[in-house]
Amino acid sequence: MIIREYQTTDCKELTELFYNTVHTVNAKDYTKEQLDAWATGQVDLEKWNQSLQEHFSVVAVDAGIIIGFGDIDKTGYLNRLFVHSDYQGKGVATVICNQLEAAVQGNIITHASITAKPFFEKRGYKVIKEQKVERQKTFLTNFIMIKNDTP
Repeated sequence: MIIREYQTTDCKELTELFYNTVHTVNAKDYTKEQLDAWATGQVDLEKWNQSLQEHFSVVAVDAGIIIGFGDIDKTGYLNRLFVHSDYQGKGVATVICNQLEAAVQGNIITHASITAKPFFEKRGYKVIKEQKVERQKTFLTNFIMIKNDTP
């Protein structure tokens, strides 16, 4: 596995990985209606590409296939972290997260799904609050979590 910076040509593959991961990995914690609202399958590739270019974004590649990706902005907001369903539990998210966290100074904040919450807790993130976010008139639970830069 190699970790490299995001390239514009990755965008479509990342949106497909996002959709498939949400609909398989997150299915144990969210209803079909919630999954469909979260990852509709209809994405604005231009907006995704712009966002990924503006943030520090990395992809994990294994045998020429993108198996995970993540991004963080300059303020320390860890926006996305997704790993292919076939590569869960193999350390891919850890390696990506290490790269993202090293790219910024100060505290790091993320909005973790129910599924991702234990992963972030193991990394030292603390829940600030549970929240309900609305997507396509459907509410999903996630957690605002912070990792302080001082131990």
